[in-house]
Amino acid sequence: MTQVRRRWSELPDRSSGITRRGALAGAAMFGLGVGVDHLLGASESRDGGSDAGGSSDAGEVAFYGASQAGIATPAQEFVDLAAFDLTSSSVDDLRDLLKEWTLAAATLTAGQPYSPNPEGADVPPTDTGEAIGAGPARLTITIGLGPGLFGTGEEDRFGLARERPSKLAPLPPFRGESLDPDRSGGDLCLQACADDPQVTFHAIHVLTRLASGAATLRWSQAGFGRTSSTSRAQPTPRNLMGFKDGTANIRAEDEEAMQEFVWVHPEDGPEWMVGGSYLIARRIQFLFDVWDATSLEGQEGVIGREKVSGAPLGGEDEYDPIELDAKRGGQPVIPADAHVRLASPDYNDGQRILRRGYSYSEPTEPGSGQIDAGLFFICFQRDPIKQFIPIQRRLAASDALNHHTLHTASAIFACPPGCKPGGFVGEGLFA
Repeated sequence: MTQVRRRWSELPDRSSGITRRGALAGAAMFGLGVGVDHLLGASESRDGGSDAGGSSDAGEVAFYGASQAGIATPAQEFVDLAAFDLTSSSVDDLRDLLKEWTLAAATLTAGQPYSPNPEGADVPPTDTGEAIGAGPARLTITIGLGPGLFGTGEEDRFGLARERPSKLAPLPPFRGESLDPDRSGGDLCLQACADDPQVTFHAIHVLTRLASGAATLRWSQAGFGRTSSTSRAQPTPRNLMGFKDGTANIRAEDEEAMQEFVWVHPEDGPEWMVGGSYLIARRIQFLFDVWDATSLEGQEGVIGREKVSGAPLGGEDEYDPIELDAKRGGQPVIPADAHVRLASPDYNDGQRILRRGYSYSEPTEPGSGQIDAGLFFICFQRDPIKQFIPIQRRLAASDALNHHTLHTASAIFACPPGCKPGGFVGEGLFA
């Protein structure tokens, strides 16, 4: 029997919006605690014109450029971050994988299926097809390299130890964390962000298949509902604790702050990382049984902001200055152990980080009666040793929020600069 097969280019385009059926399917696939209206609402704004990340009116974010997309790009609504362990000890296999990932990422972010070779009916297609017609959905794919890639001494599998950035090392242990080693670390990572969860899933699905023979999936984490604003055009979202999150975050339009705190400089070294950034991911579970039993006043004291308005305690507007020296009745208006106080640049030698976190929700463990949900914290910075590590040490030591959270996974990756067509992400490492 003759079968009529349609070429990829002839398939229908549904980039004009997410259907109600598609929204339900996406929510079910990820186990997301979000409503259909939220998913449909995201689709209405995903084609909202150009932005700091190079989006077009068609919802496409340019893949090629001086820096990788997915860092300064205005944060999308969904993320799927995957970490991989390299199974090959051949530097040629590593180089070839980064080349293939680059080609595939450039194609997928343009909203096209990745089919590099002619495919017959008797072989599995390279592209898995679940995003057919979805359009670009502002998809970005960011590639990162983990500390284990570089090795030391006899464990220098790829001969790259001399190229390891001094800033790239496994994060030190922090007080109170309970990390799952199987959901931490990794030799490589892929961060896929988009305004359609099926598009992010599809990107990781295709790229994972392409890694076969060179790397295996170590862990992955899906997230929904961005928990920070990375553009001045974006309103501040709320996290699963109900508070506005990321009010004081760096915005991509603040080029001075991006240069000072996010992008690697020539003097930072090595040369192949100049223009790149360092990604840190932390899975932070919210202890809702404790949090939900805390009074509104108590919750606001833990965060240091009003829950509804987002204003710092003692202020009236979300963007009012945080008055750390203000007192009432001899006591600080913002408690000494409030999160906003301890995370403030004033308490951290002026250091800041670019946050791009998301909420997450996992299936409940049978019989536990507990919600497993929280913050999938992602941040980018120029120097983790000067920025994230001292900030997190201070928070781990005395942040009131520690009574309501548990850090369960952790990873760090070096994200090289972007590339031009014909090149590939990380190519400077092999020069």
